[in-house]
Amino acid sequence: MDDAQVKGKTVLVRVDINSPVDPKTGEILDDTRIRECAPTLRELVHKGAKVVVLAHQGRPGSEDFTTLEKHSQKLSEVLGSEVKYVPDILGPTAESAIKSMQPSEIVLLENIRFCSEEPLNRPPEQQAQTHLVRRLAALAQIYVNDAFAAAHRSQPSLVGFGVLLPTYAGRLMERELKGLGRALSPEHPCIYVLGGVKVDDSLTIVENVLGKGIADQVLTGGLVGQVFLAAAGRDLGKPNLQQLLEGEYEKQIERAKQMLGTYTGKIKAPRDLVVDEAGEAREIKLEELPTELKIVDIGSRTVEEYSSIVSRAKTVVANGPLGVFEKPNFARGTFGVLKAMAESQAFTIIGGGHMVAAARVAGVVGRIKHVSTGGGACISFLSGERLPVVEVLTKGGAT
Repeated sequence: MDDAQVKGKTVLVRVDINSPVDPKTGEILDDTRIRECAPTLRELVHKGAKVVVLAHQGRPGSEDFTTLEKHSQKLSEVLGSEVKYVPDILGPTAESAIKSMQPSEIVLLENIRFCSEEPLNRPPEQQAQTHLVRRLAALAQIYVNDAFAAAHRSQPSLVGFGVLLPTYAGRLMERELKGLGRALSPEHPCIYVLGGVKVDDSLTIVENVLGKGIADQVLTGGLVGQVFLAAAGRDLGKPNLQQLLEGEYEKQIERAKQMLGTYTGKIKAPRDLVVDEAGEAREIKLEELPTELKIVDIGSRTVEEYSSIVSRAKTVVANGPLGVFEKPNFARGTFGVLKAMAESQAFTIIGGGHMVAAARVAGVVGRIKHVSTGGGACISFLSGERLPVVEVLTKGGAT
């Protein structure tokens, strides 16, 4: 955005302010993403642009699929100036609102996913031909993309404008790409901590970072850790195996088994575990497996080992909690490793909504060097996959 001459110009800004919403009241429950895009909007207003914000909320048919009226109110609060809500996208109301704007004014158009073309997933050149992109591009001179959390999608409002208008990365997009870039070009030793329930995604990250020599070690917990334990031949017990197999993790266990053979000594699985005994935490050693109780966290010896490894690292990337941290009795593993990251001298990065939420509850989010707003986009980036939005940005758009 340093290179964008925006004074007096109409600037389309695509943001991702998709937020948790109370289905009964429509109230926004967490305004993190709204706050994260504020610096870009504030800067454009300060430079005298006419700012037209494009955003989505929920998916058609979901409980949180709603208008952006509450988002405009919240955005007005955060910015300290009025963000006018326009309950239209392509019609005469939207066109009139945009044409009558004065420099340093902001409007937020209606939920872009109300437009039937938006869910289309196609190359930028085809998206540029959609009615949505052609109509709005004709009303603007510049396009700014600040929607990192949606950067893995190739939808009209995300990639189409870059074909027709000069295109720039917003400040959040810039911060995300610089921060996460250090996860793929790290200082060594580089440690990845992978947990949560998205086993398939985590295994893809493992293949990318160990296969390319990006990471020196991967520490695992959550269902990811259980899959690696099962791959190493541990019988987890009927309730836990059932949970894995019902989730179609059999293929993932085989995949994990191959990785353990390929990357000997580089993938750490838990040394001990915590099980749920009538709501209470009980530690067990691996020798006590199988168990009829549900595994809910990593044990204290594992926390100690992981924390020690983290303390010696120069780069630490964490995605996904190591246990059921939402319940205080089962949060010790996740919080322990997050606290070790917060106390570390390393460049620390966390991604994924649950891990970020855990860092907030643990009170360490302010001491993590880079906190990513992207869920799927963060995973795609760390997996080495192409991000369609970033590819458009590298081309800079039409001139």
